[in-house]
Amino acid sequence: MKISTRGRYALRLMIDLAQNKEQGNISLKDVAKRQEISIKYLEQIATPLIRAGLIKSVRGAQGGYSLTRDMDKYTAKDILVAVEGPIACVACLETEPNQCPRYSECLTLPFYKGLNKVITDYLESYTLEDLADLHGYQIEYII
Repeated sequence: MKISTRGRYALRLMIDLAQNKEQGNISLKDVAKRQEISIKYLEQIATPLIRAGLIKSVRGAQGGYSLTRDMDKYTAKDILVAVEGPIACVACLETEPNQCPRYSECLTLPFYKGLNKVITDYLESYTLEDLADLHGYQIEYII
């Protein structure tokens, strides 16, 4: 699994909205300037976040983007899945039930399931609140 630029920028967008939530609705122009990401790319990233119900958009003079819930109610996994799709280390783990014709005899499947669980648990262990507060800190994860 490799997180694309889209996923990385989605996390940055969400963190920016969280850190600036007191301002109300936040324009993508302001986020783009702070995060050094093009507005066009942020618009493309915002669309699936809106569809997933993670952010909302308001038009007009006081318009912009804002979070739809408290920061501690989002996980890094929620955000990444919204823009990247299913989080799986191998393709056969992307769907339930597993569609692989070798599923019942695959000797590597338990290994990949375990790896996928570690990745999923890690992504679920960080909330947007955690990420917004970690500016400048090194994250360590102990299994």
